[in-house]
Amino acid sequence: MRLLSTLALGAFVLPVAAQAADPHSYAQPNEVVIHHIDLDLKVDFTHRQLDGVATLTLDWKNPSAQALVLDTENLKIASIEALDGKGHASALKYELAAPVQDMGSKLTIAAPKHPHEVRIAYTTSPDASGLQWLSATQTADKKLPFLFSQSEATHARSWIPLQDSPAIRFTWKAHVAAPKDVRVVMSAPNDPKHALDGSFDFDQTHPIPSYLMAIAAGDIDVRETGPRSAVYAEPSVVAKAAHEFEDTEKMIETTEKLYGPYRWGRYDILVLPPSFPFGGMENPNMTFATPTIIVGDKSLVSVISHELAHSWSGNLVTNATWRDGWLNEGFTTYVQGRVTEALYGQRQETEETLLAIRNLEKTIGKMPENAQRLAPQPRDVDADDELSDVAYDKGSWFLRTLEQKFGREHFDAWLKGYFNHFAWHSITTEQMLAYLKPNLIEKYPGRMSWDEVKEWVYGAGIPKDAPIPDSPRFGAIDKQRAAFLAGTLAADKLDAGKSDKGGWNTQEWMYFLDRLPDAPPLAKVQQLDVAWHLTGTPNAEIGMRWYVHAIAAGDKAVWPAAAGHMTRIGRLYLTMPVYKAFVQTPEGFAYAEQVYAKAKDGYHPLTQMAVERLFAKTRAAEARDGANKD
Repeated sequence: MRLLSTLALGAFVLPVAAQAADPHSYAQPNEVVIHHIDLDLKVDFTHRQLDGVATLTLDWKNPSAQALVLDTENLKIASIEALDGKGHASALKYELAAPVQDMGSKLTIAAPKHPHEVRIAYTTSPDASGLQWLSATQTADKKLPFLFSQSEATHARSWIPLQDSPAIRFTWKAHVAAPKDVRVVMSAPNDPKHALDGSFDFDQTHPIPSYLMAIAAGDIDVRETGPRSAVYAEPSVVAKAAHEFEDTEKMIETTEKLYGPYRWGRYDILVLPPSFPFGGMENPNMTFATPTIIVGDKSLVSVISHELAHSWSGNLVTNATWRDGWLNEGFTTYVQGRVTEALYGQRQETEETLLAIRNLEKTIGKMPENAQRLAPQPRDVDADDELSDVAYDKGSWFLRTLEQKFGREHFDAWLKGYFNHFAWHSITTEQMLAYLKPNLIEKYPGRMSWDEVKEWVYGAGIPKDAPIPDSPRFGAIDKQRAAFLAGTLAADKLDAGKSDKGGWNTQEWMYFLDRLPDAPPLAKVQQLDVAWHLTGTPNAEIGMRWYVHAIAAGDKAVWPAAAGHMTRIGRLYLTMPVYKAFVQTPEGFAYAEQVYAKAKDGYHPLTQMAVERLFAKTRAAEARDGANKD
């Protein structure tokens, strides 16, 4: 399907960023594009590496092109060959440049004859940023080692030599050899009945961007949860996970009713060890999920509805650059809310939306002005830092505004049409706007001006007329929090009780804690803990918020439990705020360093990088303070 030109915006002047190449990739898609990849991989747990052969099928765009330029990171290249149509191989000259921070090494392959296929033999590094290797003792069942990948945003290049940009989509096949008794899964259709025979084959027939390449291997059991869905996890976790995610088929059916058919075949979920750095990752056919959302009451399964929603917004229609990341995450967060509302009711959807809105209101003003925009101007940041709460929460807020202005019926029809129109393509913000203007804004005139649209997308902050949903229960919690802080309501008199008896659910506890003062009075923190036993809670969402406030209040009694939380959980969102709370004081910083020294080996490389950056920033601030005192 031919995509709309960005020039369809007429007199609207495009920002420079809309026309720029991907700043986070060495790829030159105007010269040549990867059309398909065949992978042959061997999982080597002993040496913590993948031994690989990648055969790239190429589509040459420029008749004058002289080279194929690829992204790599810490790959050891053994050989590179051109393959002719008869399978004959001939060596190609290549240059692997010195690594550049956050970019890796540019691999330039001389190919003036434009071979149809190029075959690269290589080995990954034990320190590959996109792979985590766990020893058996670091897993839940402590039986077999475990491997899993995290390719978003630009870490696929650390385990496959390719064009690592979301603008470039390709199909792929893979053969993976692994030790017997190990199950291998990838971001393609998986067979839950596959024998553990050490040989696995995968075929992704839909074109995907590189950041959706995924692999995992380990002691993985399976429970089917529906005719096209299953849960994969370590044996001791799989039954709990299957119960928590038993509504998966209902989620798929609900999303299909709203936005059209699920086009990927199977939708499976892999629950990873706790070191996984994110809540979930929307790998096609196989969502990777954190075990921290398994709390027994389905209160955090919106993470799964979010990752499922990516099957439409993100995987089907993809941001062309990470500057356009809100097209993935803002749209997905909106769809997630609609699925949550349909399955679990308006109350839960409204509460989750309000949590995000109130958090964004609190934090967006502290961001640089350019970072407050859905589509920022070019900026010098790592691809992993392009996405923030702005992409997720301001993006979904904009879409809810469109829904309110145009009515759900009209907006749903537009959104379904958007998914169909751009299916299997990567697009920019400007292409999305070019579709929005004639098909919604101008189709129903007088409901929202184009200037209002531009303010949402290109303006800093949050528009003044942004609609905010109402939650009577959150309103009641606001009153109780205020009374508790004022000393007119005792901690044990809060209506927090058990959620199944009218007390607070997870979202309501999150809201209560989120809107406490940043550093509450120590006595108030201690009263809450005596009444509600928050220290040591198994609910990581509540625990993160509790430890941050208790540490800020000066309650050293919570430090050991906070350390346990930080050691047990590698999810960035749940771990980094606790580290940040500790480093606010010299004593806390020293304690955080001790915790990290013990926890480091169990963290994913992305979590390690985040903690070490925080520590470096803290040390630099201490040095500046010391110099100023001198």
